[in-house]
Amino acid sequence: MGPHPAVAAIRLAVRRVLHDLLTEHHGTTAALPHASSHEPPPPPLVLVACSGGADSMALASALAFESPKLGIRAGGVTVDHGLQPGSGVRAAEVVQRLRELGLDPVDSVAVTVGRAGGPEAAARDARYAALDTAAERHGATAVLLGHTRDDQAETVLLGLARGSGIRSLSGMAAVSGAGGRYRRPFLELDRQTARKACMVQSLPVWDDPHNADPAYTRSRLRHEGLPALEKALGKGVVEALARTAQLSRDDADALDSWATQAEATVRDAAGQLECAKLHALPPAVRRRVLRRAAVAAGAPAGSLFARHLEEVDRLITGWRGQGAINLPGKVVARRQGGRLVIRQG
Repeated sequence: MGPHPAVAAIRLAVRRVLHDLLTEHHGTTAALPHASSHEPPPPPLVLVACSGGADSMALASALAFESPKLGIRAGGVTVDHGLQPGSGVRAAEVVQRLRELGLDPVDSVAVTVGRAGGPEAAARDARYAALDTAAERHGATAVLLGHTRDDQAETVLLGLARGSGIRSLSGMAAVSGAGGRYRRPFLELDRQTARKACMVQSLPVWDDPHNADPAYTRSRLRHEGLPALEKALGKGVVEALARTAQLSRDDADALDSWATQAEATVRDAAGQLECAKLHALPPAVRRRVLRRAAVAAGAPAGSLFARHLEEVDRLITGWRGQGAINLPGKVVARRQGGRLVIRQG
């Protein structure tokens, strides 16, 4: 008798990601100057980011089960955000659970959460910085994250609410981060599958009270917004939003590629952006060129919103002699002699 369907589903999702990583790892190692056909490449290390919640515990159990069969080393890391009483004790409990699954190395990393961008964004930034540090310290090939299809649907709705364009509707990528460090095996699985997998395997699960706290936007969306949408539109909203994310990502990737090619054609010999040539580009491509230029000048990508780019775009399409546009990061955009100049002010 095989494993429970939920357990089988999470293991299959993880196995596919590990196969991809193994293929990439062998290809990279073979390309190294010192690599020899007589010396097999060292086994890669894959870490799982685990909060102790159902999604990440299901992911950790699947990684622990699948990795030995593929000759992959598997470890884990939990991040203590220090935002709740007893968070250090819970982090220690998660470390113990991961070790009991057979993962090694296992780390607990305490972080200080700032305030920039709001509590949710600040916690996310601190978490990813800690995961990056842990991956680099251990020489990990990848870090697995337990985001599910439900998380993807929430991310798409949050992007829609911000009005930030098609890229924000793309949700979370299956592969992201520097060098493809972060992998999300569960984006096609729902949250209930992960919870069921934990239940049938008797894995202890910690439910973060922040996930039910209406003070947090994502929590309100999860417990009020999505249920209201499903009540009004019927079941299948989560699946439809996840499909929207993939379709949007495909379109956004194509437009980004177009913008990369177009950027070289709209600069003069001195590298300045020519307003007339920018005006001739389709709006979606032009705004991507403007965004790239602003980020290159020092504007933080996470603080550069659609409204900023719309104001800069009007220097091209609605020129009435208006003054300079102030952008995040003390970057200034102005029109001078038929050129668009974007630089730190």
